[in-house]
Amino acid sequence: MSLGFEQAGFDVVASVELDPIHAAVHHFNFPMTATLARSVIALDARSILDHCNQASIKGGIDVVCGGAPCQGFSLIGKRMLDDPRNQLVRQFVRLVTALDAKYFVFENVKGLTVGKHGNFLHMLIEEFQANGYAVAQPWRVLNAKHYGVPQHRERLFLLGAKLGLPLPEYPPLLTGRAPDLFSSTLVRPVPTCRDAIDDIPDNELFDELMTVDSIRVNDWKPESDFAREMHCTTDDCWHFGYCRNWDRTVLTSSMRTVHTDISRRRFRETPQGDVEGISRFYKLSPDGQSNTLRAGTDSARGAFTSPRPVHYKHGRCVSVREMARLHGYPDWFRFHVTKWHGARQIGNSVPPPLARAVASSVIRALGVKPLRPQMVLDLGDPGLLAMGMTEAAAFWDVEVPIKKRDRKSGSHKRKQNETEKARLQAQEC
Repeated sequence: MSLGFEQAGFDVVASVELDPIHAAVHHFNFPMTATLARSVIALDARSILDHCNQASIKGGIDVVCGGAPCQGFSLIGKRMLDDPRNQLVRQFVRLVTALDAKYFVFENVKGLTVGKHGNFLHMLIEEFQANGYAVAQPWRVLNAKHYGVPQHRERLFLLGAKLGLPLPEYPPLLTGRAPDLFSSTLVRPVPTCRDAIDDIPDNELFDELMTVDSIRVNDWKPESDFAREMHCTTDDCWHFGYCRNWDRTVLTSSMRTVHTDISRRRFRETPQGDVEGISRFYKLSPDGQSNTLRAGTDSARGAFTSPRPVHYKHGRCVSVREMARLHGYPDWFRFHVTKWHGARQIGNSVPPPLARAVASSVIRALGVKPLRPQMVLDLGDPGLLAMGMTEAAAFWDVEVPIKKRDRKSGSHKRKQNETEKARLQAQEC
């Protein structure tokens, strides 16, 4: 969201993130943004504003955007109306109101629109209305592939404005065919997986990437329009964000994954565009789009790695950098050096081109013309990308908010549970 809104012409003056590791990575990429590594619960608007550059907020807050943790609404797993994580949605309403924002953008999973959760959605809209905000109706579920992202990813977006201000309209489709069967409107083709990652050097050509996530490469020449945009080699500046100082010859976020020979054989034998039968990993089709990139589970729920798709050309899962391309992140954008945290940061995020399209709609509602900034930003200290939880919490001077990572696999846990069950049964006998 931060990157998409910046590219649309906004200055992101503050961000709030509970996980100290993710907050550190955000701070690396957005060094001018005030980052608060804490929960939004009990966080008051004054604390946020006090951390901001006061000159930047002289005219007030134009927009607050965010997405509360969505596991309680997801179509995958349990969907509980009383899930405690869902209460963070109401915290979003509170902060939008307390910050007196002109506009808000709320993003969440499509599951919030389905079944009983539809009642929660209506309640949320009513709560915004009770606090002086109108909500664009009907609300929309947007697919990232219609906005220049080589990935099928559907998410709910609510767009709202203070009463009396013009409501933003949902952004028009930028890629693909209009969903109206009676419309002949055509827009740009959806980027393919080949467009997105074919130019990225194969990380398995570099032994060094077994232990580090970055390496210098030669003769890296993106060929597709999408790849040139992501590598920032296009002559046309296609957004209103800040340019970054970075080295285009360094391949980052590309630590290798160790696969067994058996897994590699299964990956190679799986047809492109199909699901591999054992791992259930989706194998990309070079001429199609990726499946929805997921974040995996957090440390409190087993810390299982996100199911990264299989590369269409190589017998392996895609790297974090390849995931980033499939999500619409430019190559200067960095993630945590570990595959687990890096993949989670991508899977939990809004694809920047989709966020940029939504933010551009808010810009139009504000009635302002965005300006392309002349300042070039330096990225943060690379040490921010390698911090563990304890180190990151110390950096932000906060207590560790995340439970210790449980490294046991699901099968190991099931085996332990069965052993414990048998032991108890023996005791009862």
